[in-house]
Amino acid sequence: MALADRLLALRRDVHSGEVLARGGDPEAHSILERTGFVLVARLHERYHRLPTGLDEAEEQRIATRAVARLRAVSYHVDCDEAFDTDHREPYYQPLGAQVAHLADRLREATTTDEAADVLTELTATHDGILTALDDVLVAAADFFEGLGQPSDQYTARRLRYLAEERLRIVRSDLAHTRTDLAGRHTPHPGRRPCTAETGPGETEASAVCACPPPRIPTSPGPLPTAPVPTSRRR
Repeated sequence: MALADRLLALRRDVHSGEVLARGGDPEAHSILERTGFVLVARLHERYHRLPTGLDEAEEQRIATRAVARLRAVSYHVDCDEAFDTDHREPYYQPLGAQVAHLADRLREATTTDEAADVLTELTATHDGILTALDDVLVAAADFFEGLGQPSDQYTARRLRYLAEERLRIVRSDLAHTRTDLAGRHTPHPGRRPCTAETGPGETEASAVCACPPPRIPTSPGPLPTAPVPTSRRR
């Protein structure tokens, strides 16, 4: 990781009066957002700011807490004196990081059964991750329906559409993929557990395992071609 990704500036802008945070990597951005900052995405820049409508005392409290959280995980934060603090607030692993661990399990999977077990965490009917995400979207739609502004009704309908249409497609496709893997019961041909042991016939004295060396292509292969339609569309 580049050193610049560990540096942030958190200051009150002299022109707008807003409290802005610039710099950092995705982990730092996540800490800012979980502390109360919102992302500003423009064509040529991305940064974070505090929400509108806060009084100065609340802005100082949130900004100071963000500095404490960022420095607790070794980010260098250049900040206004009003936000500076020696406090280091612990930052615990968020739920998203726990879900991302499933990707690590898939990268380490050596059989179709292991991969199917990971996808089951996503697709399980009662308590799978996608089922929980559906519940969150519906609950968010219910929340917006009660806010009372005309735009809130549109947002609620949009959230229900995401749950009932878009997420339904993702769940269906992943469920079929998981079912296909669960029925194979085969090892992955390109992966196998490493015993870290060399066989008696090993000729390389420096070898620490019997696994073959990785294949390095000597030239890039051709781009995949699109499938040819089997029948003419009308």
